[in-house]
Amino acid sequence: MILAATSSGDVVLSNGNYTWLLTILSPFFFVYYDFPKLIHLGAGKRDYLLSCIAAYLILAVASSLLNTLIHLLIDPLYDAEMVVNLMDACLWTENGIVPAFFSQVFFLLLVMMFLHLLLSIQRYWYGWLSDAIMIAVIAVFTPIESLRNLLSSFFHIIMINSSTLILISSDLALIALSALLSILALKKMEF
Repeated sequence: MILAATSSGDVVLSNGNYTWLLTILSPFFFVYYDFPKLIHLGAGKRDYLLSCIAAYLILAVASSLLNTLIHLLIDPLYDAEMVVNLMDACLWTENGIVPAFFSQVFFLLLVMMFLHLLLSIQRYWYGWLSDAIMIAVIAVFTPIESLRNLLSSFFHIIMINSSTLILISSDLALIALSALLSILALKKMEF
């Protein structure tokens, strides 16, 4: 599917961007499909979470590797003025392709862990509260310029950042927080 997708015009999207879809969709399957089946088969909650983290890490590395290879090998072949790859849009390639690869791995791992946490708590009142808080933050922070700049600064730190060290360290801190909160949520989860 990734290589078969086509674009035309002066500005085209890189086919490597499609690799991010796998990482975004995987927490939905792990939380809603795999959790009940594994617990029913006798797996422990701790083993389930460790397996999810390991699978997310493997998916992040595979997706990043594939996107990086497409960016290096296929994107230059396009007959277009500009090919937009998310690695370039997030400024990760400014320090070279290897730091861009690692920045992408840790950002995708953060996205998967955060989605895993949000999906795990959706059945409970605090899941709905977290949804309401996120909606309120977007609704309140977007129209007010100083708050919008604060929100923008947060996303610049965790995503749109040319400093690999700052990006990876901030993403690692948020990954650890998401994992800790996932442990707490997992204690309450039932199938």
